[in-house]
Amino acid sequence: MPTIQTQATPNPNALKFSLDGQQLIASGILVFNSSAEAEADPFAAALFAVPGVANVFITPDFATVTKHPAADWTAMMPSLNDAFADHAATLS
Repeated sequence: MPTIQTQATPNPNALKFSLDGQQLIASGILVFNSSAEAEADPFAAALFAVPGVANVFITPDFATVTKHPAADWTAMMPSLNDAFADHAATLS
């Protein structure tokens, strides 16, 4: 199972996530601005299921999750890490 790496971004409401050495998607860029837009993508839908998620940007190498300003990263992180771990399991 790859390690989930988290990095701060210049935006305090956004964090960059990657799976150590594993691609999140095969190619391209996926952008979701709402849970309705993410319905057809199981990974994005799982991220939007975490209360506070406002936007999801996915590339092969990383995903950036943006939260609503009032949301708390500390409360969100366990569920976000679970979503990334579950997605990683589907890639193996």
